Amino acid sequence: QVQLVESGGGSGHVGESLNLTCRCPGMSELVSTQQRVGWYRRAPGRERELVATNVIGSNTLYAPFVKGRFTLSRDNVKNTLYLQMTNLRPEDTAAYYCSLGTSWGQGTQVNVSA
Repeated sequence: QVQLVESGGGSGHVGESLNLTCRCPGMSELVSTQQRVGWYRRAPGRERELVATNVIGSNTLYAPFVKGRFTLSRDNVKNTLYLQMTNLRPEDTAAYYCSLGTSWGQGTQVNVSA
């Protein structure tokens, strides 16, 4: 397993945008193995839930509550995963985690206020 590192979290207001970044060491070497990458989140008092997930060469799967607002992208050369979040809502407040296969980051906090 590798240690993933998220960044870009912070505070925003309803309707604003935030961009998250996840450094994924070794992701470029894993492209041929069809490893799944993804973003998840955990809100206070709730279970961790899927936000978006992707296997290279396949369509990205989005949770219904972010579809059309969030975009997952990846740069396999830079070993980086991104999550562009637009039209933020208060219910998007959570700790966001990236994943690569079975490896996870430690999370970055996103707070959205009215």
